[in-house]
Amino acid sequence: MDLKEMEWTRTPAGFRIDENRIEITTAPGTDLWQKTYYHFANDNAPVLQWTTEERFFSFVVKTEFHTTHRFDQCGIVVYLDSENWLKASVEYENEVFGHLGSVVTNQGFSDWATTEISAAIHSVWYRLSRRKDDFRIECSFDGVTFSQMRVCHLANATDTIRFGIYACSPEDSSFTARFTDFSILPCQWDAHDGQQPD
Repeated sequence: MDLKEMEWTRTPAGFRIDENRIEITTAPGTDLWQKTYYHFANDNAPVLQWTTEERFFSFVVKTEFHTTHRFDQCGIVVYLDSENWLKASVEYENEVFGHLGSVVTNQGFSDWATTEISAAIHSVWYRLSRRKDDFRIECSFDGVTFSQMRVCHLANATDTIRFGIYACSPEDSSFTARFTDFSILPCQWDAHDGQQPD
């Protein structure tokens, strides 16, 4: 994978791209969220992505982070436009736990699905799989065994999409996120073999 082929949506002031590693230093007040519950729209986080027409694939990346402020986060993203995207990350909450979760935004409204994990965890692998306009997000703490976090749909992901990584600090803080172990694989999400479509 050529990391130099990735393109920014909002370039951060602080970043580094080597052959096999990307580092992003976040700026305070950066986030991705649309409307739901909080009733604000935040769309200023740096996003770095590849563009593809491939409709069946999996993307894997390792994230490393040492966050200390509420809502600091980094992870994977499929960012189509300001009102249609998905992301998965660990958000720092306090010294005891963080929120491992995902957000899916369709037509300008976000949701948030989370589970609490130990704040002692500073590294997570993610695997994003695409089957047409449906996606599966998985996570791993060792890079070998992945567990499903979410199956979701992006209404506007019908053809060409962009996918990659992001990092942000919604409040008054900053940290450096590290991304390594990038890989693109044949789709690791098998076709459903149960009830047939209507």
